[in-house]
Amino acid sequence: VQLQASGGGLAQAGGSLRLSCAASGLTFSNNAMGWFRQAPGKERELVAVVSRTGVRTYYTDSVKGRFTISRDNAKNAVYLQMNSLKPEDTAVYYCASRPWSVSTTPKDYNYWGQGTLVTVSS
Repeated sequence: VQLQASGGGLAQAGGSLRLSCAASGLTFSNNAMGWFRQAPGKERELVAVVSRTGVRTYYTDSVKGRFTISRDNAKNAVYLQMNSLKPEDTAVYYCASRPWSVSTTPKDYNYWGQGTLVTVSS
């Protein structure tokens, strides 16, 4: 299984970035997908997760109304649209997969991408 995250970079506060995660080696539509992030000196935390069909989504409170998670099962890809970025969004962002049911707990996800760095300047 490979999860390849991309789309990170430098953005100004108030700006936007779109992260993508391309999955291979798994039956993508059988897996819930999540985006998590880890800032320096902090634990990895949930950003957003999406169910296998894309119908159900969950967001951490700090990104609600600003970030949108989506998936395209035909392309084996999951996305994170990040708008109104804030300096506190600066972190390495990881995509992850989990068979079947969605979970908001990082330890429940068994495959992880390599991470993509998002830096938001004030």
